[in-house]
Amino acid sequence: MCGIVGYVGSARSTEVLLGGLRRLEYRGYDSAGIAVIDADGALSSAKKAGKLQVLADELAEHPIADGPTGIGHTRWATHGGPTDGNAHPHLADGGRLALIHNGIIENFAPLKAELLAEGVEFTSETDSEVAAHLVAREFRQTHDLTEAMRRTVALLEGAFTLLAVHADQPGVVVGARRNSPLVVGLGDGENFLGSDVAAFVSYTQRALAIGQDQIVTIRPDSVSVIDFDGNPADASEFEVNWDASAAEKGGWSSFMAKEISEEPEAVQKTLLGRVHDGAITLHDLEPIADRLQQVDRVIVIACGTAAYAGLLGKYAIEQWARVPVEVELAHEFRYRDPVLDGRTLVVSISQSGETMDTLMAVKYAREHGAQVLSICNTQGATIPRESDAVIYTHAGPEVAVASTKAFLAQGVALYLLGLHLATLRGTLSSEEIAAQVAELEALPPKLQQTIDDAADVTTLARWMADTRSVLFLGRHVGYPIALEGALKLKELAYIHAEGFAAGELKHGPIALIEPGQIVFVIVPSPRDPRSLHPKVVSNIQEIRARGARVIAIAEEGDAAVLPFADEVLRIPLASPLIEPLLAVAPLHMFAMELATAKGLDVDQPRNLAKSVTVE
Repeated sequence: MCGIVGYVGSARSTEVLLGGLRRLEYRGYDSAGIAVIDADGALSSAKKAGKLQVLADELAEHPIADGPTGIGHTRWATHGGPTDGNAHPHLADGGRLALIHNGIIENFAPLKAELLAEGVEFTSETDSEVAAHLVAREFRQTHDLTEAMRRTVALLEGAFTLLAVHADQPGVVVGARRNSPLVVGLGDGENFLGSDVAAFVSYTQRALAIGQDQIVTIRPDSVSVIDFDGNPADASEFEVNWDASAAEKGGWSSFMAKEISEEPEAVQKTLLGRVHDGAITLHDLEPIADRLQQVDRVIVIACGTAAYAGLLGKYAIEQWARVPVEVELAHEFRYRDPVLDGRTLVVSISQSGETMDTLMAVKYAREHGAQVLSICNTQGATIPRESDAVIYTHAGPEVAVASTKAFLAQGVALYLLGLHLATLRGTLSSEEIAAQVAELEALPPKLQQTIDDAADVTTLARWMADTRSVLFLGRHVGYPIALEGALKLKELAYIHAEGFAAGELKHGPIALIEPGQIVFVIVPSPRDPRSLHPKVVSNIQEIRARGARVIAIAEEGDAAVLPFADEVLRIPLASPLIEPLLAVAPLHMFAMELATAKGLDVDQPRNLAKSVTVE
């Protein structure tokens, strides 16, 4: 959700802040603003509802004085609508203090009542302005912004990242975090703060991860970190392994188009250094290597697309490692009092590593004795730091709100985990593991072929631009792909779309079939002796008999499906567990192309944010 940028250094804060906010636009927002302290110690601010360009136009028409200290924010409305007044920064202390906030302050109401009783006047409907006035009150007593922040966070309940500047302390930005992301960019004579590294990657690739319940103070030549009790705290430094160009469109029509084109590369990077000579090497798991031997159950926790990747991984892990796997929506997990112990491996999946529901589930799992492994794409993120071990997918930045390449990378990471567990448990021979490794290594070029050969997808999407409803059917590993295909269409094209296990048709969903109803069917390979191919073809016949228009995704050479499908999208030959990773690419492309045909913004769908950092 909200994007946050902080800067101290040379007199170019406006440039740094606006540039950082542009790179954070993918997080989703409805207003934007900045506050700058100039060289003379005067604080100026500007904020506007709408896209960042609205703010840029406002600053072009009514410039504010630039300076060496500043903070910037893109807001996703929670308390109060998306208006100029509710946009951040919020000012206090007679306009000498500015504060920005990501998260939700759960006890803002009694704190606001207390401030009102003291005579404070509010100009917004937000919980964030409460924090601004609290920091201002404490600053008037302490004359130190760091101490004022420390005293304020002791009063707050909920999830928050706060950044503040004060005209009486130019050259200082103070930030605090609890259950919400914050990272530091380390420059030369300048330092940065951001919701994630995209905020400052154009200027430095050196970063510090700020931990839970910590306060950071940045100056041009120093960074200091304390905990909420005021004790010195350590922050781990890391190197950002991509540069700003990776987060640019690079000539593509959209970030989503670029990221779909990067799906083969994302898979390759996830495999890099982890497969060699037909074997799996997961050094990532060394922190939990001893306990993995004792695992007797795996629980995958995730939300949205990541949960569907988890469902896909369930089939692979159970088949290869012969250990039971449950897949849970993270936001439901801790509220049902799950049974956990030291032999339970909880696998959390989050592209950003900041998904609040998943983070809370991770903390719950560890508190109840389970070992936690995270699968994540973002270095320095909170969830990996709260986990016992992490498999980074290294897929590179994903800017489009709807995940595409992240789904592939997460699926491959789970497959690697399944083969690693199979090796530990002795459930597959070395020859069987080598065969699966070869299939994974062959996946990137097959994905590339699938994407290159998908011209029919664009034609289909344009033909279907007025479609109001699309159904997706799959069996076995095709079922999670049906769910993912439907989700992408909902997210991007704003039409009714549902994914079903094909075997459920006769248990109710077949009532939805009427003449002209579009149905995508993920068809399994007929080459597998245990294949469900005949059953899926039977499902196709059932819906065709009721007037459905069937678009089948089937492997090359599958002639049996031709008499029963109106359109067939082909994917290369692969083993049964690898096929779904190929079948999903045309569905990603179809959702993007249909949304484009409808004239919609595929990178920033309405009402959605890239990273859901509040519960």
